[in-house]
Order: sequence, then structure tokens, then C-alpha cells
Amino acid sequence: MIVGTAGHIDHGKTALVRTLTGVETDRLKEEKARGITIELGFAYLAEAGHSIGFVDVPGHERFVHTMLAGASGIDFALLVVAADDGPMPQTLEHLAILDLLGLRRGVVALSKADLADPARRDAVTAEIRALLAPTGLAGAEILPVSTVTGEGLDRLRDMLWQAAADTASRGEAGAFRLAVDRSFILAGTGTMVTGTVLSGAVAVGDTVVVSPAGLPARIRSIHAQNQPAERGVAGQRCALNLTGEGISRDVVSRGDMILDPALHAPTTRIDARLRLLDNEPKPVGNLLTARLHHASVEVGVRLVPLEGAIPPGGQGRIQLMLERPIAAAVGDRFILRDASAQRTIGGGRFLDLRGPARKRRTTERLEQLDAAAQTEPAEALRRLLALPPFHVELSDFVRDRALSAAEGEALAALPGLTGIEAGDLHVVMAQDRWQAFQASLLAELARFHEENPDLQGTGRERLRMLLQPRLPVPVFRAVLEEEARAGRLVLEGAFLRLPGHEVRLGPEDEDLFARIAPLIGGSHRFRPPRVRDLVPMVGAEEAQIRRLMKLCTRLGRVDQIAHDHFFLRATTAEMVEIAHDVAARSSDGTITAAAFRNRMDNGRKVAIQILDFLDRHGVTLRRGDLRRINPHRNDLFRAYAGEVPPAGSMNGPASPPEPESRMTSPP
Repeated sequence: MIVGTAGHIDHGKTALVRTLTGVETDRLKEEKARGITIELGFAYLAEAGHSIGFVDVPGHERFVHTMLAGASGIDFALLVVAADDGPMPQTLEHLAILDLLGLRRGVVALSKADLADPARRDAVTAEIRALLAPTGLAGAEILPVSTVTGEGLDRLRDMLWQAAADTASRGEAGAFRLAVDRSFILAGTGTMVTGTVLSGAVAVGDTVVVSPAGLPARIRSIHAQNQPAERGVAGQRCALNLTGEGISRDVVSRGDMILDPALHAPTTRIDARLRLLDNEPKPVGNLLTARLHHASVEVGVRLVPLEGAIPPGGQGRIQLMLERPIAAAVGDRFILRDASAQRTIGGGRFLDLRGPARKRRTTERLEQLDAAAQTEPAEALRRLLALPPFHVELSDFVRDRALSAAEGEALAALPGLTGIEAGDLHVVMAQDRWQAFQASLLAELARFHEENPDLQGTGRERLRMLLQPRLPVPVFRAVLEEEARAGRLVLEGAFLRLPGHEVRLGPEDEDLFARIAPLIGGSHRFRPPRVRDLVPMVGAEEAQIRRLMKLCTRLGRVDQIAHDHFFLRATTAEMVEIAHDVAARSSDGTITAAAFRNRMDNGRKVAIQILDFLDRHGVTLRRGDLRRINPHRNDLFRAYAGEVPPAGSMNGPASPPEPESRMTSPP
């Protein structure tokens, strides 16, 4: 169990911790000289193999930011109020902070009890009870103690050990996160960081990431609850010895997080629920500046209320726009102080780490935040899937909630969900929504065929944009692959059709095309004869050949690269691969007409016409005399996954494999 002290300066927090543990938490020369706590202090009370960790925080108003760095992750509050002084300004602020952080367990130590007579004790006790009443610590025991006479100390120890016994172990649920509150060099050991493990577990030898910087590191050794250990788990104070390239005291500091590498995804825009303290002088309006405290980090922030101004004592959803990235998780608590760091103004919980910059106040968006606010991940996931866009990227969902891989697998296996995997993406949908999507996909294809009976099929991207939900491109590709394997549709390059739809040429046209195809393919495929040149070769009229070739263009058999200049579709796919290879071999990823011409072993004029054709279709993007591959049209004309590459030797590599895809539908 981690106990956090709280209370006004000079009310005896450090003396009480020292008496309970025998550890002097004021370690700095300035602290000893001034008799006040400036930095966080740590001490441990051990008994029968168990230990209680204490975080001793400053009580001076100038060091509330330091107090906040130690307040996150505590299990039990030890609020210290001097019997002679009674509640003071920092007593009230610390109590408000504990309440905003969601603390529901604690005890009030009425310190310096030897300096107060019974009447004074009763008066201060009544005052404290009134302060506790509207907070999560309402009903907490108020115990008179004295480090001079020893009064109440045995009772306090017993209460702490009982609270420790009642503290449910956080176990190893979640992925590993440790909030760094101190970084230093230990002679002969190297870089050390200390902090509270917020979730998960870590072991000696594990690879971690220092976030938000993104520096990889390895755990060389661990001290957990002030004892050497092989593992550290959630709820413990740990010291980690980090090693790795670039790891030093100068690059790891308070405010950083040591993370499971899968969690590293810093954010600067967070949607949250904020509760404003009732003693604030005015409501929170648009773009108010403040200081955000989360775990051990402090960062400037601008506030954007999502439902109108939040009045004093009120609550509301808000977007936090941070001045620099931080590592966080959905559900984490935060505290806001005013821009001058003079007072605490409120606090709350993070709802979404990827708040949108646009349409952030729409009804649809607020409904999404209602769903995201559910504390149980499974319930939050189900509610999100019932709202637009009706699908969730499960990997992101698991990462942003700091869930472990096992917890992610359990979510994927929830009944009534369908999962679609494509590379690193794992999208889930409600099963009924998936079935409706499947039906609409096939219905849209049928409608296209009915309206365009003489066309080969529709483009993949056009179809994706028409369907709801609109899936990410790699995921939509995975869906199409699965539908094709099931025989419900046919993939032909960049086009799709239903299995029963096939546009056929008449017998005479088929016979004519059979004579033309070898002439525009084979070794002459990159410089095929034009329509007028085909007339004497096949013995047909120019108009007849032109009509046939235009019809074959609609059928996807050929492409008209230039006027009356037709290439087989297989040749077009091959030329696209060559363009990709030329770009890949270029030092700056560009395609020049000369390089493309040389690979095609073709004349400059025809090479330019081919490149212009690729420009028109968006396969390449032109700027001046240089071209680049357009990643958004990367699949156009290229052989689709699982298809046989076009016939003929290729002057470039084969199409890269599509991301591995898989679909799951738990019972």
C-alpha cells in the first residue's frame, strides 16, 4: 500500500512519518536548514515481510506542484492537521486535490495533540468533520497523535496495517506504466528513476520506453518497496536502474513515464470530464489557460469547453490542448491549477486521448465521449460500436487504456463481435453491423451492374467511399479478400464485380480481339501498334477496330494510353510496377522520364504518354519534370493479392505482398 501525506506547512507531516518509520524524509541540505519539505520524500514501514510506502509531500503553497507529483498512485491518504492551528489554506487545497484524485480511504492525524486541551481538540475535530463531509473522505477517522508523547501512534500504526490488509492487490492487470518523480545517478550503477507503478508489472531484463521522448531502455535492476526485487508490480514504489543508448539523468526526468513499448503514443489533445471547485470566482470559458498536473508531469494547457462554460461547482466535458506531448491513459485523473500556479481550480478524468480538432462539440461526438466514459473496457467498447463510425481500432483502444495483451485478446473474443485484421490494424464491429455491411457491399455492387451493364465492374476506392461504416483502406482490402475467397465477389485488379456479372463480346468481336491481342502484347507490349497500324495487320476497318478497343477499355481488357493507342491491361499493370521500381531505386523517390524510358526500352514520346496516363489516373503525382508515386492510389492497376501476375517478363519486382489479413467472429 502507498500512503500519501497531505496538509499545511509545519503541521508535522515529516515528523509523523519519521516517528512511524524511523526514516528522515527531509534529505536536502536546504530542507534541513529551513525545517520544511521542499522535495518529495519517501519512507517505508516494514513488518513480517510486508511494507507500507509513504510519500511525504511539501505543505508550502509554493510547492503544491511537487505535492501533486507525489499524489498520483497513492492508495490511502494521511491528512495531517495540527491541533493548535486547525485547518489552514494548504489543508483545504490538499483536501480538494485528494478529492479530485478520487481518494476514498484515509485517516486524519490530529497532530501536536499535546499542545491542545480537550475543548480545542473537540473544536478542531468538528471543523475537520465539516470539511470532510462533501468529499470522498467523509467519515474518515480523526485521530489525535503526538510525536512528543507518543499519543495515538500505536493506534495509527494499527489503522495503517489494517488498511494495507484491506487494500486489494492491483496485481499485474494492465500494461506496465511507472510515473517518474525522481531521476539520479547512483555511483557504480548508472541512471536510476523512482516512481509509483500505476499499472502492470515489470521484470529485470525487460525492454521499456521512456515516454514522451520515445527512448528505448532495458531494466538492469529493480528495488520494489525499498527492497531488491526481480519484479515490480502496480501499487508499489519502485526504483529502476535503466540502461540503453542515450539513457542518462539528463534525458529522463520527473514527468516522464516508463512504459511497456506498446503504450508509447504521446498526445497533445485530450477530451476529459472536468469538475470545477465551487470556490472559483468565475466559470471556465473558451481557451482559458491553466496548468495541467497528471501523474508526475506538469504542463501548460488551454481549455475548450465542449458543452458551454462550466460554472463554479459544476462539471462538464472539456478538451485539453497541451503545449507539449505527455504519456497518459484513458481513465487517469488530473488536476488543473490556474496559469500562475497560485491555486487549484478543478480536476477530473481523461475520456479520450485523441480528441478531434474539428466537430468536437457535435451530438455524435458527445455520445462517443459518454461511451468512452464507461470504466469497464468491455462496456465502453460495446457502446462505442453502437455509435458512428460503428467500428473501433482495437489495438488503439487497448493501448490508450493501458490494457495488457491478454486483456486485449479477451476483448477481441467478446461474443457478438467480428474482428478484421490487416497488418498491424485490428478493427472490430458488432456482428449485426458487420452482417449489414456485407449485405450493403453486395447490394451496391448489384446496383452498379444494373446501372452499368456494359462495364467490367466498379473501383475498390469508389465502393469503399459509398459504404457505411467507411473502413480504413487496409481493412477494406482485407474484407474484399475474404469476400473473394468466399466466392461472393471477384477481384480483377483495381475493379470488383459479382461472380455472375460478366460482360462478353459478341462472337465477331471476340474473334477480332483474339487477332489483335497478340499484336499489342508480347515483346511489343510497351510500344504496340496504333489503331491505324492494326488495319492491314488484321484486315478490319479502322472504325471497327476503334469501336472494339473502346469497348474493351470499358471491359478492363485494355487501356487507352493516348489517342488510338491501346495497351493490354496486363501491360498497364506491368508498367505501373516498373514506375514503382524506378521510384524505389531513385535516391529521392522520384521518377524521371529518362529513367522510365530506359527501363521501358521505349521512345521518349511514348514513355511521356504513358507517364501522362499515370498522372491522369492519379498513380503518379507530377511536379515540374519529376513524378512521385501517389500512396493513396497505390493499388490502381496493380495485381491484387492472390492474383497471378500478368504474363510477360517484368522489368521490375513483383507487387509487394498485401498485409496479412484475418477475420474473426467469436460465437
